[in-house]
Amino acid sequence: MYHTLIIAGNVGKDPEMRYTPSGQAVTSFSVATNRQYTTGNGEQVKETIWFRISTWGKTAETCNQYVKKGMKVLVEGRLTPDKTTGGPRIWTKQDGSAGASFEVTANTVRFLSRADGGGEAPMAGGMEHAEMPAEDDIPF
Repeated sequence: MYHTLIIAGNVGKDPEMRYTPSGQAVTSFSVATNRQYTTGNGEQVKETIWFRISTWGKTAETCNQYVKKGMKVLVEGRLTPDKTTGGPRIWTKQDGSAGASFEVTANTVRFLSRADGGGEAPMAGGMEHAEMPAEDDIPF
């Protein structure tokens, strides 16, 4: 069985990179997605969901170098459940309400904007050097 998750959102804070004891790079950062809708009784609702993103290896190094707070990114990866609950990580916020963190292990991170607001941004993950095949090579 297989699942994939695609998230497009804004980076909440600068990434943090660390290394495993075996020397593997791991970079973590948060991404917020926003949704606004109107309920049946006309009330405007704004909803923000936070995701904690982990990247590994070369993608981790690239994200650590280029990802900055405020950037727009597209993340493709898989949900990583809490080992004790099998779902999102749950905690109590400072105001006493419940909070949840959705943990995602990224396969690919695409930079949709730059932190400084200018130009095209590089990509991290599986598509850096992808090219369209010649029309004769397409199998359909």
